[in-house]
Amino acid sequence: MGDSSCLSQHYEEQVRPCIDLVDSLRSLGVEQDLALPAIAVIGDQSSGKSSVLEALSGVALPRGTGIVTRCPLVLELKRVSHGTAWSGLLSYEGHSKNPVELRKPEEVGDAVMRAQNHLAGEGRDISDKRIHLEINATNVPDLTLIDLPGIARVATVDQSDDIEEKIKKLIEKYMKKQETINLVVIPANVDIATTEALRMARKVDPDGQRTLGILTKPDLVDRGGEEGVVNTLNNQVIRLEKGFMMVRCRGQQDINDDMSLEKALKKEKEFFSNHKHFRIFLDERKASISYLSERLTKELVYHISRSLPLLEKQVTDKLEQISAQLRMLGDGIPEDEGGRVKFLIRKIDEFNQVLTDVVKAEEDLGDSDTRVFTKIRNLFSVWKAELDEKDRRLRQKIDATAMKEYAKSHRGKELPGFLNYRIFEDLVKGHVKELEFPALGLLQSCKDVIYTNVNEITKSFFEMYPYLMREAKHNLESLRDQEYKRAEEKLKSQFAMERMVYSEDGLYIEKFLAVKSEMESDRKHSDFDGTTQHLRAYLKITTDRLANQVPLIVLHHMLDQYIAKMKEAMLGIIRHKDFEKFTEEKSEIAQQRSYLHSRMERLERAREALIKFVPV
Repeated sequence: MGDSSCLSQHYEEQVRPCIDLVDSLRSLGVEQDLALPAIAVIGDQSSGKSSVLEALSGVALPRGTGIVTRCPLVLELKRVSHGTAWSGLLSYEGHSKNPVELRKPEEVGDAVMRAQNHLAGEGRDISDKRIHLEINATNVPDLTLIDLPGIARVATVDQSDDIEEKIKKLIEKYMKKQETINLVVIPANVDIATTEALRMARKVDPDGQRTLGILTKPDLVDRGGEEGVVNTLNNQVIRLEKGFMMVRCRGQQDINDDMSLEKALKKEKEFFSNHKHFRIFLDERKASISYLSERLTKELVYHISRSLPLLEKQVTDKLEQISAQLRMLGDGIPEDEGGRVKFLIRKIDEFNQVLTDVVKAEEDLGDSDTRVFTKIRNLFSVWKAELDEKDRRLRQKIDATAMKEYAKSHRGKELPGFLNYRIFEDLVKGHVKELEFPALGLLQSCKDVIYTNVNEITKSFFEMYPYLMREAKHNLESLRDQEYKRAEEKLKSQFAMERMVYSEDGLYIEKFLAVKSEMESDRKHSDFDGTTQHLRAYLKITTDRLANQVPLIVLHHMLDQYIAKMKEAMLGIIRHKDFEKFTEEKSEIAQQRSYLHSRMERLERAREALIKFVPV
């Protein structure tokens, strides 16, 4: 690049470690987890993008018509001390453990082409799998760039019809990341407003905070068109926060003439020095590959420095998330039989303890904010409110006025003021009958609440073990249905008994006197007050009895008995002759655990690298 483009010694001491840090993170594969600072190079086809990269790297990349870059190419440039031989290292999926060693710059083009063919096929299609090319040379800047496919407008015969859409989708994946500087390559002899690359950059970075425009092919600008190019370079046409720069790289004729890259750099400097309109930009360090390489290195180092605190936080957050996921997955199944037995016993004991806590209303709430018993108690409150409402409606029905009308149509041989005891029984039995259906509805609601909760607990413990989950699910449902049927039978029996109309004498007299006192203080006497008082007294006894008895039946069967028998059935699994199958884990769980462990390992190594890094 020449001494004029060399960075100061102090700056070089900051540059290499900073870029090496991000390159080492990228080599660890943490870009699967984090967005690393990067410079993405984009441009329309024939924008001169490849020529810019060649000039920066000092090597000839694949050339030709149509799409030349068919995979993202991570170009890692490392400046080495004078006297050190040039070397290159190329790796990609399938060759990451055995990278291709390159001994001469001339080997790069064919090596990249072979890698592209391996990843994207022999045709002209693209792949999002990356190629990594490391170049160590004395004449390169300390810089890492990501070269992306040129934006195609029309598919050729050997390309898929949606090639333009595929390329744009791939490019946008890199461009939209806030950690990416977008290097947009644009020919100087075209209207920049029409270039797709700049349009895409402005879409993801509307204020141009992360975009640097590079004008190429200044020698092809028509006479009289220089003023427009000058305005663009002065940021007066389309404003970018990072502005625009200009370079003149080797053209096709220069390549045909076998012009070296070193000679091309000298020719570029002469071009700008002697150009009437563009030489001022050389003085302002806005023109030439030398100044571009210096600018890009500074931009990348600044970008990395700003990103480091966020990177450290991202690594810490990701590690916490992975640790939580691994805790949920558990440690996996022991290989030996003894270990499997202990694992199964421990798993079932822990499950049964949680069920015990549910019965005691002491379970850990977790994501829920209400315990099972609290939910059931709320349903019991609704049941009591329904009993009170039914009682209130019947009391309205049997007030003195209504009783007279009722007696007219139901009166037998009794004298005025008396009510036939059968009529009393009919009223009570009708009332009880109306309560049976809501009571069965309460049983169903409680069953659903308890089953839903126990089912969630079962899934949280056993879902990763298919045979164990299947057995637990069978117990869960068969025992639920069994206890539900028993509870239903008891409730129906309870309501059959309620239709017998009975109360212990002392209890009934106590309730009757209380009702009589209440009614006498409320209103005038009536011929039917005694009968009404008896009905009200008995209704209060019935309501109180059902308010307690129905919930007790539900609790006994759907909570206590159901859970007790569920725990007993789960313990029986340990004694099963084929107990080993109950410790078999889903294959995808083991794979997920392995994947999470690998993620954790690379993120821990990334955190270690970040902690060790001390900016100069």
